[in-house]
Amino acid sequence: MGLAALGAAGAWWLQQPLDLGGAQALELEIEPGTAPRTVARAVVQAGVRTDARLLYAWFRVSGQDRQIRAGNYEITPGTTPYGLLQKLARGEESLRALTLVEGWSWRQVRAALAREDGLRHDSQDLSDAQLMAQLDRAGVAPEGRFFPDTYAYAKGSSELALLRRALHAMDRRLEAAWALRSADSPLKTPDEALILASIVEKETGQAADRGQIAGVFANRLRQGMLLQTDPSVIYGLGEKFDGNLRKRDLQTDHAWNTYTRAGLPPTPIAMPGKAALLAAVQPQATRALYFVARGDGSSQFSATLEEHNRAVNRYQRGQK
Repeated sequence: MGLAALGAAGAWWLQQPLDLGGAQALELEIEPGTAPRTVARAVVQAGVRTDARLLYAWFRVSGQDRQIRAGNYEITPGTTPYGLLQKLARGEESLRALTLVEGWSWRQVRAALAREDGLRHDSQDLSDAQLMAQLDRAGVAPEGRFFPDTYAYAKGSSELALLRRALHAMDRRLEAAWALRSADSPLKTPDEALILASIVEKETGQAADRGQIAGVFANRLRQGMLLQTDPSVIYGLGEKFDGNLRKRDLQTDHAWNTYTRAGLPPTPIAMPGKAALLAAVQPQATRALYFVARGDGSSQFSATLEEHNRAVNRYQRGQK
């Protein structure tokens, strides 16, 4: 049967672009278990100007009518009846993409998910603890646990499913980085590597400085010095932070205040990317124990407090 059964006129029709009524694209949603006849009607209801009976006849004669897959599809100009069926039978859904940005906090991730109108918002009503339990990580804080990357998804996909992909991606990246850690690393566990990487991510203004910034923190951990990293303090302030970090903020004790508490904070403070993960486990060898922002995105490194104070005066206070 196939094309021959439709005759010459039918064969011609199969190769002609469908009339979309001038639309740039039409969205077609097919629910699981939808009958082929109903699919043909849904195509017309989506805005395609054709005869649903003719479309259904093509589905039947092709022998692929039972291969049509559920999903969300996009019908674009130039799509022929033949091409449409191939798309539906192969499950070539229209994909959207969400980018999770390096350095984002968990609060920013949740806000981005809420703004994504193509996702099914099945995590929005869950607390952080409930959400992590749904992802089989009960008792684990979500901060920093999702790998920053661009994730393609079909319209109507689950937020939890996307988060699970990002979670597993971070698992793989962290495991790979931990396997490459330096022999003299002061870090004791992969979780410590993740926490330090998140700090390195937030402290790095220029990529060229990343390894040395990690080296400063590694030196401080080895020597038992306070890390004294502002991004960690800011993270602990949460919504109380108004953009201006004050002296009293550095003196007010909380779990993420690395000016008042020794060692690493209890959780990551952001999502680190691959480069930050590698820097945390393979820090650059350096004598530096301090660094200060120069104001152009780069950092000035110092081995002694005296050198550091001079750098602070020059770059932060404008003193020569």
